[in-house]
Amino acid sequence: MKNSRQPFCRTALSLILFCAAFSAGAQQRGWPVATNDESGFVKIFDGQTLAGWAGDTNYWRVENGALVGEITPTNLLKVNSFIVWRGGETRDFELKVEYRITAQGNSGINYRSVMVTNGPWTMRGYQADIDGRNQYTGQNYEERGRTFLALRGQVTRQVNDQLPQIIGTLGTPAELLAVIKTNDWNEYHLIASGNTLTHILNGRVMSVVLDEDTANRKFDGQLGVQVHVGPPMKIEYRNFRLKSLAGEK
Repeated sequence: MKNSRQPFCRTALSLILFCAAFSAGAQQRGWPVATNDESGFVKIFDGQTLAGWAGDTNYWRVENGALVGEITPTNLLKVNSFIVWRGGETRDFELKVEYRITAQGNSGINYRSVMVTNGPWTMRGYQADIDGRNQYTGQNYEERGRTFLALRGQVTRQVNDQLPQIIGTLGTPAELLAVIKTNDWNEYHLIASGNTLTHILNGRVMSVVLDEDTANRKFDGQLGVQVHVGPPMKIEYRNFRLKSLAGEK
């Protein structure tokens, strides 16, 4: 069924709308925006237990209402490790979640992803990137796949066997960096609709990907969050809310 979804047919129209907005000098029109509307969102983390989630408890726990991933000097990683939501697959959806990360931290939210067989808690797929130094936060990175699909501030079109085509910008690097809070809670808002993937952070659109790579794009898959290989770090997630867009086509 996924190969016949109507969002495929809307790709050309979406691209025209994006390009028209940018050519007119508008940097905040033509794509989804964050709202305070919580209708249709369902909590997928209870804030008290790991019920509904599965991962390596050497790295993941619940603390003070948050899902915590931590690497210490005595439990360093050899491969990136994920904790995975077991409540179903992500297809067309919106996700809102708050995170806080330490300065040396590296993490991300994977969606429409698959488990990799050569690692017990390893995922491949789209990722909303997060890092404590905010070099990569907001971008779309495909874990164990095509790597960088859109850097922060880019609207890109991904076509088969080509590097992403930059078709628009979302603001200056300084403007976008100023939106991200350091050593504090930030809110990610992800919108995946057909082949259009939008990453919003603290109400500001950070990256948009129009994925037209028919060989590699994914329209469904699992949701998980990451602790990354590297120095000791801590990432906290809270207030996971998920909304299906299946009935809004």
